[in-house]
Amino acid sequence: MPAAYLIADVEVTDPVQYETYKQLSSAAMRAHGAEVCVRGGALDVLEGDWQPARLVVLKFPSVAKARAFYDSPEYRLARDARAGAAIMRMVVVEGL
Repeated sequence: MPAAYLIADVEVTDPVQYETYKQLSSAAMRAHGAEVCVRGGALDVLEGDWQPARLVVLKFPSVAKARAFYDSPEYRLARDARAGAAIMRMVVVEGL
């Protein structure tokens, strides 16, 4: 079964409120076995006009496991806490 990567481009609009989201989402990641590959590190655009503000890449054993994380009560609580604190663009992609 191929791994899956959840990739998020996050524009934080309320850093104070976003801290609550980070705490809750971290707990949800631990509960669902997410491997954190990237979480807000420095980035350098090499090509194109994409200007991500903050990138997050999580690895899961499968797309189904990534969806289970996203749809979980734990992550739903984090998403609710994030409302109004960030603009989130998120995809899940099947990997190797």
